[in-house]
Formats: sequence, structure tokens, C-alpha cells
Amino acid sequence: MAVLVTGGAGYIGSHMVLALLDRGEDVTVLDNLSTGVWWVLPGAVNFVKGDIGDEALLDEILGAGGFDAIIHFAGSIVVPDSVADPLGYYLNNTVKSRSLMAAAVRHKVPRFIFSSTAAVYGNPEIVPVGENATPNPMSPYGASKLMTEWMLRDSAAAYGLNYAVLRYFNVAGADPQGRSGQSTPRATHLIKAASQTVLGQRKFMEIFGRDYPTPDGTCVRDYIHVTDLVDAHAAALDYLRAGGESGIFNCGYGRGFSVLEVIAAVERASGKKVNVKDAPRRAGDPASIVAVGERARQVLGWKPTRDDLDGIVASALAWEAKLSARNSTG
Repeated sequence: MAVLVTGGAGYIGSHMVLALLDRGEDVTVLDNLSTGVWWVLPGAVNFVKGDIGDEALLDEILGAGGFDAIIHFAGSIVVPDSVADPLGYYLNNTVKSRSLMAAAVRHKVPRFIFSSTAAVYGNPEIVPVGENATPNPMSPYGASKLMTEWMLRDSAAAYGLNYAVLRYFNVAGADPQGRSGQSTPRATHLIKAASQTVLGQRKFMEIFGRDYPTPDGTCVRDYIHVTDLVDAHAAALDYLRAGGESGIFNCGYGRGFSVLEVIAAVERASGKKVNVKDAPRRAGDPASIVAVGERARQVLGWKPTRDDLDGIVASALAWEAKLSARNSTG
């Protein structure tokens, strides 16, 4: 059987593709390359350049048959951008996901794994936050993902589409073998921005607010290594293939680090000072978001192995240096 990976040339999607190929899976990637990069994909992948909202293209791909699962990463992910352009986010993340689900139903693809986000929780009253907490997104980004979760829930009830929703916390790091990493131009991820700063690619990085109700005043996040995250997807795929019931699963380690703690880790790894400037809070940013992640471990059998901030930062920094060298040589 084959797996369709949407957004498979992007940061997390490309790591998923590598993991699937390492398992011997037959993989097709659909990506419009708006943020992804083609060169991270191995030659063994069937790559289709296109948009998940193109229903004729989806019919052409899925109509060939043989797909037993879709792993859906394609979408827009920058919280402040979603506040500035909510309709764009609802189109890209919600409307187009509906088209993908409809194609899965038409072509009887039985399993669907969805890349969701901790942003559906908003600023939770209780931290760490579990999957049974009431969603209360603070941004159109979080709302657009939550709407897609609802569509999956209703599609499962009506059409039997079996699904796993994985709610990511803050994804970071890079492939341990150096095959892929965060390559999106102008990415806003904290660890990437700090790494680019110490490598001289940015003059400074901004700290968006120092007045949050946290120990040092900066936002606290649960950082998960991208390799552990794709292992959770692989575990979800095995679980669904074995007849597991549809469900929602947090993907995080259960402990948080502040912006200042992350910057200190980048300084330790690089041996250089990160040049920072203070900036106002960004719209849609909660003060602290940390996972209760036991459900994925207990139900999916997920076994994360890279719960180490210094290790996450070191892999991200190594990838950033490799990416810089590649870009400088064309």
C-alpha cells in the first residue's frame, strides 16, 4: 500500500517522507513548494507539484489506487500572519483540507493523519494541558486547525474515515543524519532565528515580550525534536492500520523552556552570544503551553528518544550551518 504525504517538501513533511522511506513504504508527495524545498526529497519519492485544493489533481493522484493512508502536513503555520490574514488561513488550512478529505472519501482511502497544533488550546487555564481540555484558540491559525479536526470527526462518523489528529507543540531540531531540517525562507521559529543570528545571517533576533506571567517574563513552550514527532506519526499509522480507533494525541515532552532558556542553549551550542532586541508581544501568543503527552505513549506506543533541549539545538544549528553553506554555493 502507498501513503500520500501532503506538504512533504516542507520542514516536518520532509522528515516524515524520510522516515517512511526508511521503513520501506511507497510514498507520494504532493506539495506546491510555496514554503517547501524540492531538493530535500530523495529520488525514490514520487513527487507531484500541486495544491491540495486542486480537486481534479487529487482525483488523478488518488484515482490511481493503492493508497491506504494520507498524512496531511500542507498548510500555513505563522500565528501573527493568521491574525493579519485570517481569510487566507481559513482558505489554506480549512477549505483546502475539506477538499482533501472529500477526495479521500471519494477514493476510499481509509486512513487520515492530520498535522494539528497546540494552538487549538489557546491560553489554557491548566498547564500542562491534556487532550480533554476545552479548545479555545487565540488565533485564526489555531481556529483553522480546530475546524479541520471537527471535519475529520464528522467525516469519521458519516463515512468511516479513520483518523489520528496529532497536536504538535513546538517542533525543532533536524534529521540526525543531516538529510533535512528547517529550510523555509524567513521562518519565524525561535531556534532557527537564534541559530541564524549566531551564524551572522541575521543582525539580531527579537524577543516578543518580557512581561508574561512566567518565571522570567518570556513565553514558555514545550519543544519536541522533529524526529520524535515523525516517529509519533509512524506510530499513529501503525495503530490505525492495526484497527485502532480514531483519536486526538498531543505530541510534546511535558516540560517547557522559556525564550531566554532557549537562547542560552543556542549560546552554549555555538559558543557565541545571541544579539537580541526587545519587541512588543505578538498577537495570538499564549504565555505558556506545555503538553500532557501520555495518551500518545499509552495508546500509540510512541517512545520519544530525543527529549534534550541542548541536543535539539545542536542538531538545528548544524543544519543551519549546512544550509548556509549550500545556499552560498548555489
